[in-house]
Amino acid sequence: MRTLPLLPAALVAVLALSATATACGDGGGTPGTRPFHGFTGPWTVESLTVDGKKLSAPASAARLTVERGKGDEAEATGNYGCNGFTSAVVFDSASTLRVTPGATTEMACDDLPFETAYRSLFRGTLTVERSGETITLKAPDGNLIALSSKPPAPDAPLVATRWTVDSLIKGETSSSVPAGAEGRARFTVAADGNVSGSLGCNRFNASAAVEGNRLTVGPLTTTRMACEGGPGEVERALTDLFASPLNWKISGDALTLTASDGRAATAKAASAVE
Repeated sequence: MRTLPLLPAALVAVLALSATATACGDGGGTPGTRPFHGFTGPWTVESLTVDGKKLSAPASAARLTVERGKGDEAEATGNYGCNGFTSAVVFDSASTLRVTPGATTEMACDDLPFETAYRSLFRGTLTVERSGETITLKAPDGNLIALSSKPPAPDAPLVATRWTVDSLIKGETSSSVPAGAEGRARFTVAADGNVSGSLGCNRFNASAAVEGNRLTVGPLTTTRMACEGGPGEVERALTDLFASPLNWKISGDALTLTASDGRAATAKAASAVE
C-alpha cells in the first residue's frame, strides 16, 4: 500500500488516541447542554446503505469514536476503512447532529467504493436513531451509516471453513446467484491441500495451493450430471474461475475470489469443518 504525504504529528496523535478510546455514557456536562444520545465513545461501522444498496464494512477497519467537548460540540475520529480522519461534530438537537470533516490521511486503499461512500456520508446534517447496541446515522437523502457498539467479528479462516457462493462478478457487474442455485455452490479448502464441494450441480474435488493471498486450484474431478438453468450457469462460471490463479480476500465472514481479468465470486462462511 502506497502512503502519500505524511500527516501532521498532531493528527497522528489524535488518531492513535481514538483507537484506544473507551466508551463513555451520557450525563454530566454543563447546564443547558443538549443530550448526546448515548453516542459518545467508540463504534464499529457495520455497513452503509447508498441508493438502496448495502455496502458491508471492511472487517475490523471502519471505526468511529465521538468524544465530548464543550457545550454541544464534540470531536469525531476514526477510520474510513483504510484512511484515518477527524471531524468536528455539533449536536443541534436530541436527534440531529452536524458533521464538518477535518483532516484525513491519504493512503491508496483496496476497498475504494466503501471508503468513498463513508467519507461522503459522514458530513453535513445527520439524524441519529438508536436501537439497543446499534446507532443509525441517516442523511437527508435517506442514505445510512449503521454503527454498533459490539466489537467486530474476526475474519473467518480461508482453510477449514465451508464457503457458500452468493454472487458472481464480471467486470463492473455483480449479481446474486441465479434463482434455483441459491446455497447450492459451496466448497471447503482443507488443511491437507485439497478443495472439494459442489459447483452448484456436480460435486468436485481438486488439489489446492495457498501462497499468501493467492489460491491456485488444480484440475477439477467432478461427477457427470447434466446441469441446466441457474445451477448450470453457476457451475460453468465457477469451473472457469477455478481454472485461473485467484487472489483471495476475507472480510469478516465474506470471501472474495478474483481472477486477473476481473472475474470473481463472493462466498459466505457457513460453518467450520470439524
